[in-house]
Amino acid sequence: MTTSKAVDALYAQLYPELRRLAHARLRGPGPAMLNTTALVHESYERLVAAAPEAFGDRAHFLGYAARAMRSVLVDLAREHQADRRGGGAAHLAITTGFGEQLAASAEPELLRVHEALDELAQIEPRLAQVVELRYFGGLANDEIASLLAVGLRTVERDWERARSYLFSILKVD
Repeated sequence: MTTSKAVDALYAQLYPELRRLAHARLRGPGPAMLNTTALVHESYERLVAAAPEAFGDRAHFLGYAARAMRSVLVDLAREHQADRRGGGAAHLAITTGFGEQLAASAEPELLRVHEALDELAQIEPRLAQVVELRYFGGLANDEIASLLAVGLRTVERDWERARSYLFSILKVD
């Protein structure tokens, strides 16, 4: 089976699970940038473009899918932010202060989380992988342990350390 056929087969088999994961990532506050189906399909396009030699098993595929979903969401958030700031349009100065408050309150949380994960990856790459696989990939701790070739307890400790680190970075002063 060729790589694209293998990707297609895994995608078809895991499509309901990918939709569930995408729906969970899109739920919550903030502007609706796209719907569940669009996120799954855009992630698929990025998976096919990356086309690693083999995904291995379900966990490897979902790991790649998690990375692709994160990438899609971050790119859309950045694009939305640029559009909101006028893109290439001429800017009009607002002197009342209201415009600054509005822009600050609408800042996407997703970009803050992405930047915090990138910062964590510089310090502890495995901790960032655990967060990405669990949050964006929806993998259980035992699946993450198998994928990363570490023990279950190691993944549990990594998850707690990563959560603590991210909380300290993301907490509002």
